[in-house]
Order: sequence, then structure tokens, then C-alpha cells
Amino acid sequence: MQSEGASIGMEQASMTALYARTNTAADAVDEIMRRGGPELRERMARAEAHLEQVTAQSGMPLASHATATIAAGGKRLRPLLVMLAAESAAGPTEGPEGEQGLVRAAVAVELVHSATLVHDDLIDGAELRRGRPTVATVAGRKAAIATGDLLFSRAFAELARNRDTEQLRALSDASSALAAGELLQREDAYAPHVTVERYMRRCELKTAALFEAACRLGALMAPAGDPAALAGALGGFARRIGLAFQILDDVLDVSGEVERTGKARGTDLLDGTVTLPLILARAHEPQLASFDLATLDGASGQEKVEELCERIAATGALGQAREQALQLVAEAKAELPAILPGGRSALLELVADAVVERYS
Repeated sequence: MQSEGASIGMEQASMTALYARTNTAADAVDEIMRRGGPELRERMARAEAHLEQVTAQSGMPLASHATATIAAGGKRLRPLLVMLAAESAAGPTEGPEGEQGLVRAAVAVELVHSATLVHDDLIDGAELRRGRPTVATVAGRKAAIATGDLLFSRAFAELARNRDTEQLRALSDASSALAAGELLQREDAYAPHVTVERYMRRCELKTAALFEAACRLGALMAPAGDPAALAGALGGFARRIGLAFQILDDVLDVSGEVERTGKARGTDLLDGTVTLPLILARAHEPQLASFDLATLDGASGQEKVEELCERIAATGALGQAREQALQLVAEAKAELPAILPGGRSALLELVADAVVERYS
């Protein structure tokens, strides 16, 4: 029987490893904040404070679950994209209301993202998210559904206060894409044959659409010029880094350890999700082409998925998937418009690097 001291020691070691992993992942974002100057740091700080305020005002007990979801953190890439896109479009409408509108847009994007995480964890049966117990694990299925719904509703309530139909359309389109992507993923669950093209379409819907919406929202805050044109250009940049983000996340699902990823290895495969590493590995190894993900169920499921992850890695599929993601990041950087004000292209390129950093 494990002693209490040993148990505490193991928990501290696990948290130390997770803390180190989180710090490493945030290096690129820290550099963006340093180079972005005090105005960017102040805007991000206001967004973080407003995010906490919005979730805390939701009423108990849902407020506690929503707040815990937000507090779990992440790199806040999507709110950062909103801020940088706005600055690239010569800043938000002048005055306090313009600044507050920008904060609301950034918060709305992060609330939608957080809502999808709560619902995804519920659908996937995930017990951990970023190393912490999921809402479903702590409070059950009904509380997780309600918490995700709450975060979605608060997102649109915040953005509606900006009184801009184009902003609402951008976030609504992304939210519809998220739902369509989830349905497509469920349709493909456990499927023996999923093409790379179908996988990429799913990633566009489920992940890239919200990255794109973040840049569109920021660009639409411009007081003059042609914000719609810039929104389209920056949206294309964001869509590519969103695709790279999802591919690399799927690589890490196969290659990572719980101390690094915050969730068990092969969680997506256990759920029947056919990801790019598996698709590419099936092309290399005929026996994997006929492997049935449904056989991973049962008491020995985690042991079987570990074996499957090793087989996928042995084919070279992880390196191949990484190369595709890096190519997308390179394309995203190349697509940045030449008209961006000084220094903003470099900061957006650092956002693209931050997507890659966690997986290097």
C-alpha cells in the first residue's frame, strides 16, 4: 500500500512536470507580450480580468465550474489574435468604448473556445484537461452540459454589447462550423477509411474556424480603411495556423505523456477519433489499415492504445504529420499582408511559432 508521503511526493512531481511543460509552452507568448509593448500587455490583462468577471457573475454552482475551466488557462492564443489583428488594422475605434469593445471581442472568442473544451471532454469521456479533472469528472454529465452552454451564451451576450452585426456573424459562423466539425468527427468515429482531405476539412471546421474568427473580429474593430479586406487576409493566416495547431495536437495525443499533455496518451484514439497520424500510418502498414479502434474498449484499453501509439510512431507517421503542420505555418507567415504596420507582422509570426513551440 502506498504511503501518504509517497503519494504526496508523486503528486508534487507530476505538478512540477506539468508546470515546467506549461512554462515551456508559454515562452513564445511571453516574447510576444514583451515585444508588443505595454499597450498590448494592458489589453490582454484587461481581457483576462473581464474573462474572470464574466464567469464569476454566472451564479452558483455553474460559476464555479466555468471559472475553473477558464482558470485552467492555456496560452490565450485566440484573444491574442483578436488584439494583434486590431492593432494591425490601426487599432480599435478610439475612446474607452472602443477599447472595451475590443476586450469584449477577445473574451467572447475565449468563452466559445472554453465551451467547446467542456463539451469535447464530455463527448470524449476525458477525465483530465491540462492536467486537471474535467467538469464532467468533478460534477457529472448534466453539469458539464450546462457549463458549456453557459459559456457559449455568455460569449454572445458579451459580443452583442458591441452592437456590430458583422462581428456577431463572424463568431456565429465559427460556432456553427465547430458544431458541424464535431458532427463530422462523430460520423467518422471508428471508421476504417478516412481520407486526409476529409480529416483536414474536419480540422477546418472544428479548430481553424475559431482561429479565423479571432482575426476577423480584431480586424473589424478598425475605425477606418477597409477592415473587411484585412479581415479576409488575416483570417487566411489564422486558418492555416489553426490547422497546424490541430495536426500537432493530434501528434501529441500519440506521442505525449500525461505529464506533458495533461491527458492520457491516445485519448482521441480510445474515443474512436481517426486522426492524421493514424491515417498516415495506415498507408505505411497494411495491418494498421484493418485495425479496429473499437477493440481498444475494455479493461485493457489503455494498454492496447499504448501499443497502438507505438505502432503508429514506428511507421514515421508522426514526423510526416509534423512536416505538414510546419508547412502550413510557413504558408501562414507567407500570407501575411505586406501593408501591416511596422512590427505587427513579426508579432503575428511569433503567434504562429507559439502554435509549434509546445510540440518541438
